[in-house]
Amino acid sequence: MSTTAAKPGRRPTIKEVAAAAGVSTAAVSQAFNDKGRLSEATRQRILDTAMELGWSPSASAAALRSARTRTLALVVRRPTDVLGADPHFSELITGIEGELAPRGYGLLLHLVAGAQEENALYKRLAAEGRVDGAVLTDARADDPRPALLARLGLPAVLLGPPDRAATVPRVGLGHQAAAVEEVVRHLLGLGHRRIAYVAGPADLKHTRLRGGVFETALRQAGLRPYAVLHTDFTEVSAVAATQALLDAADRATAIVYANDSMAMCGIGAAQRAGLRVPDDLSVVGYDNLTLGRWLHPRLTTVDQQVRRVGAAAARLLLARCGEDVEEAALDDRPRLVIRESTGPAPG
Repeated sequence: MSTTAAKPGRRPTIKEVAAAAGVSTAAVSQAFNDKGRLSEATRQRILDTAMELGWSPSASAAALRSARTRTLALVVRRPTDVLGADPHFSELITGIEGELAPRGYGLLLHLVAGAQEENALYKRLAAEGRVDGAVLTDARADDPRPALLARLGLPAVLLGPPDRAATVPRVGLGHQAAAVEEVVRHLLGLGHRRIAYVAGPADLKHTRLRGGVFETALRQAGLRPYAVLHTDFTEVSAVAATQALLDAADRATAIVYANDSMAMCGIGAAQRAGLRVPDDLSVVGYDNLTLGRWLHPRLTTVDQQVRRVGAAAARLLLARCGEDVEEAALDDRPRLVIRESTGPAPG
């Protein structure tokens, strides 16, 4: 790779970016326009080089730093079929848009398949000056995104329980452990002893937190978890996990799901297997989505105040982008909403 660099005090040129990246000027244009037949590795090398040199195809670096796009990014690492089927994100986006639209801001939604694609997207958005900030979803263990966005100069907020040690502001309800413990106490009080948990991906922080509290709460009651199964949040994986639990000879009598959408799939799978909810199987969700109130039986769930969290995240990010916006207050903890999908253990 060439070591060509721009002289101090002036804007670098496309030729200097091309020379530093070891490509042609045409390749630089293609990388920023998502055109041509560049490999992903070459495209990313060009974007990284441009960012390091402070070059953009649309405006000078100084202008990009001072200009407002009035657009915020929401990047979701989910398959498209999951996003389309999970009302959680509809609630979240409704909350965000409810704060952005009246202030003349727009929301740029991107779906990505994995970490590499997500990180590359943030670099491209920053290099092209397309957004003023970003809402990060799904806090992960050893999450590199807060440091990346800080290097890129993009304000960000992360959806998740408050954490004083976090390097980026978090927006979410605290006392998540207490909510899981309340769910376990509720099911134990109904006489259940074979209680399973259908969780999300193992690398998510909330998956680890809830799973750990779930197991600890049961062990403190002198029980062991019947099973903890991980999924990718799709309906297919939720149904498969439910069927595996129900096919066991000494099957679970209660299943806790990581979100309401999977819980609804679980109820459907149980009913197709000839089981009655809650007579034969109790089901608990997580989110308190509107659909759960109209399900039959109505879904017992944990209220995560998803829409309010989205609104609070938008307000905090707007403030970080320089807008005169007060932070929104959230309840201090999730709340168990007991409805008709949980009942006494069979027998």
